[in-house]
Amino acid sequence: MANFGTTQRTPNTTTTPSPPSLDPYEPKGPHEKLYTDFKIYWPFTMPLTSEAAAIRVIRNLEHLGLYYTLFVWIILFIVLIPHRKLSLIILVIMTYVIVIYCLVLRAYPKSIFLHRTIDKKFVLALLVFATFVQLILTEAGIQLAVTLACAVPFVLVHAVLWVSHHAFEIEDDSGTKELTPLVGHNGCACRAKALENV
Repeated sequence: MANFGTTQRTPNTTTTPSPPSLDPYEPKGPHEKLYTDFKIYWPFTMPLTSEAAAIRVIRNLEHLGLYYTLFVWIILFIVLIPHRKLSLIILVIMTYVIVIYCLVLRAYPKSIFLHRTIDKKFVLALLVFATFVQLILTEAGIQLAVTLACAVPFVLVHAVLWVSHHAFEIEDDSGTKELTPLVGHNGCACRAKALENV
């Protein structure tokens, strides 16, 4: 009843289906073609020798030392919260002193007295040692020892397995391996080639 009085016409022209393309997705613009060669790099690898592992640990402690220190500091801070309020206050005060010292170093980069006469590493080690002594004197030595015993192995494992944060080893078409810098550092490519087997 609904079709009463209507006629349906069939089209005289037939459309041929387009041949299936080999590539179901073709990039339309040059900005889309950039992502076709995207690769995910895994930043953890086992070093080949013990010498390579030692070099990698030293390099990672130099580059990532601040992050490792922050990791240990956060764990120690959390451990001290429940029972050792005085030790927690001393830890915060010594952290503040260390931060002030680092800010003074950064504020006066051309100071001969701050950078050449006084060794920065010696002052920082002295401040960390004073912090440890004060924590032990305020009866937080057990918490300090437990924190270091738990956190230092994680830091060392990460330092051994982590490939340098500014260079990854990739293979080009010829099959040779080289380190390609990912972040623009001065002299990065030279250091990357020197550390090719690390």
